[in-house]
Amino acid sequence: MSSSKSLRREALAYHSEGRPGKIEVIPTKPYSTQTDLALAYSPGVAEPCLEIEKNPQDAYKYTAKGNLVAVISNGTAVLGLGNIGPLAGKPVMEGKGLLFKTFADIDVFDIEVDASDVDRFIETVKSISPTFGGINLEDIKAPECFVIEERLKKELDIPVMHDDQHGTAIISAAALLNALKINKKDIAKVRVVVNGAGAAAVSCAKLYKELGVKAENMIMCDSKGVLNLRRTDLNTAKKEFAVDTVADTLGDALKGADVFLGLSVADVVTKEMVRSMASDPIVFALANPHPEISYKEAMASRPDIIFATGRSDYPNQVNNVLGFPYIFRGALDVRATSINEAMKIAAVHALAELTREPVPESVASAYSNSSIRFGKEYLIPKPLDPRLLSRISTAVAKAAIASGVARKKIIDWEVYSHELEHRMGRDNRLMRRIRTMVVTAPRKRIVFSNGEVTAVIRAASVLAREELIVPILVGNSAHIAAIAAEQHVELKGVEIIDFASDAEKYRREKYGKMLHERLQRKGMSLNEAVFRMGMRQWFTLMAVVAGDADGAIVDYSRRYTRALEPVREIFDAQGKTLAGMHIVSTKKGPMFFADTVVNPNPTVEELAEITLRAAQAVKHFGYEPVIALLSNSNFGTDTEPDSVKMATAVKILQESHPDLLVEGEMKADTALDVNLRRDYYPFNKLGDRAVNTLIFPGAASANIAYKMMDMLGGAEITGPVLLGLWKNIHPQSETADERSVMNLALIAASSNADLKEE
Repeated sequence: MSSSKSLRREALAYHSEGRPGKIEVIPTKPYSTQTDLALAYSPGVAEPCLEIEKNPQDAYKYTAKGNLVAVISNGTAVLGLGNIGPLAGKPVMEGKGLLFKTFADIDVFDIEVDASDVDRFIETVKSISPTFGGINLEDIKAPECFVIEERLKKELDIPVMHDDQHGTAIISAAALLNALKINKKDIAKVRVVVNGAGAAAVSCAKLYKELGVKAENMIMCDSKGVLNLRRTDLNTAKKEFAVDTVADTLGDALKGADVFLGLSVADVVTKEMVRSMASDPIVFALANPHPEISYKEAMASRPDIIFATGRSDYPNQVNNVLGFPYIFRGALDVRATSINEAMKIAAVHALAELTREPVPESVASAYSNSSIRFGKEYLIPKPLDPRLLSRISTAVAKAAIASGVARKKIIDWEVYSHELEHRMGRDNRLMRRIRTMVVTAPRKRIVFSNGEVTAVIRAASVLAREELIVPILVGNSAHIAAIAAEQHVELKGVEIIDFASDAEKYRREKYGKMLHERLQRKGMSLNEAVFRMGMRQWFTLMAVVAGDADGAIVDYSRRYTRALEPVREIFDAQGKTLAGMHIVSTKKGPMFFADTVVNPNPTVEELAEITLRAAQAVKHFGYEPVIALLSNSNFGTDTEPDSVKMATAVKILQESHPDLLVEGEMKADTALDVNLRRDYYPFNKLGDRAVNTLIFPGAASANIAYKMMDMLGGAEITGPVLLGLWKNIHPQSETADERSVMNLALIAASSNADLKEE
């Protein structure tokens, strides 16, 4: 932001414009008819009530309890604002609810309790607890927060966690384990200094001890100095951390220390203090918004420092959002009675281990940093890493079961992981199915025309490492090797064809002769054919013709149809109906959109052919095609040309392929709303089946639709998959990311290897 004034203005506008606040309640069941309302409320609602009366655990079956968390605060310690009261703290609690929903699909009611008295607060929470599957305590001052959490954990049979304490502890502990691994230091031998004695500091210190830090090697300081045995002003919580030491000040304590953890106030640590620490010091300055020592000063103090803050504008942000959504997700999914130490430690190790794995390109792109990798500036995962949900939640759920606090067992963890992906709209059942097809078949050789693109190189490395395909990169070998080294990407198992080099002259001539044989009766001379082998797209396609590859991914920069020109020539597809199909992965499963890129205004006959090709592809992917031909009218309500064209194509398809589930013409809402189709158009051939394949009147409307799904609908887009060719060739935009490249390559590799030339 340009200034504090602009931040204030934008923040107030963000919270007030449109619907005030940041959360809303959305019904999950139909409510459009009188029958719906009778089932939702009176008289139908009595039936689940009676079932729950007989068996209280059925509340998880018939209500939202199992996915509902209360974010509860009395506003006595709100962020860095202090005791501003429950009502003023409500924006923070709503924000916490937003994060729960965004990162783990957990529903939240924020509860602001006007009670600073411990007993009154506890009784209030206990009284409303039947509503919820879990309790997230928030922004409650110390030492009351310790008492409140401990009593509620003992007196309730649902998970209770004070995130201000344990969230920071879990995330910083994962960072600590990784920092020690980098510095090759033994956790049992390191000296740790904790500055701050509030809820978060105490919880961090306890967890660090659980992980192996020795009590005698830890010094805690408050605003008055070191908690030593000579202090007579310590409360019960602080006495637990008092040690026998001559140190009185923070500066004294830091001399020779290996680790500093700050959860206090800004600017209490100097460069000199950092320099007095042991070699390879680990400094976690987590005061927000201004750390105990600034990033600039810390980095200038000494070159061997590992530094973390709570800020997003510096490396190694210790952010609670890495923990609480996924910890509660795992706890809720096994109906845990508590969040215990075993579950927290499992989360710590899962976070630490995930950090050491290669970072997906989608994460690197989100942070505009292609060099994110385990090291001093990457100790913990980034908050937008999509792997967090399955990794952390699974680890927590397993620990809950193993430690005996789970009331529900999970048998198949792979299925559970897939359910988590589905919950967040990242259901990749289709790609998993395609991956299985690839794994269980002989490995295919897929050649990539633009082998010098970073996303392609990264994708090829993964595909080779996981032994899914044999990737072949076409491009300058030295350039490819340099990019791979810069990206820290291994090229083991990846073949490289330096197509323009002298070493490949024989291959260029061979491919040129083959091309000439194919096109000599269409006016192509041998010299021209050999010349075209200096063009990477033509060379790549001829590698498939020659049998050196089973399929190809060829890049295009502007127009898809331009990329098809050599494809049509080489594979004798001039005048044939080709089409592009995009796969739109939604929370409800995959949808198939065609034709999205090739035919701007297809004829009736072309529409019928596009539909049949799309149906064939959908069947290949393991789904029964349920097809709707879209228009701006429903079954003849409009007679404009596109409507008539779509209706005619449907008639042709239903007569020539009576077993094909295809209907239209119809509007998009009619196609996607089973109830609407059933109630208003009961004659439709699709019945109660959910449509999964949409055929558009032209490429423009289809292209607009899938891109809107991408930008507004939060769907994952794969493609376009080229339909109608006898070889597995797929043009792909040169701006495609790593995941898209991998997906399209797997689709190419999943198709039959022995397709016959038409």
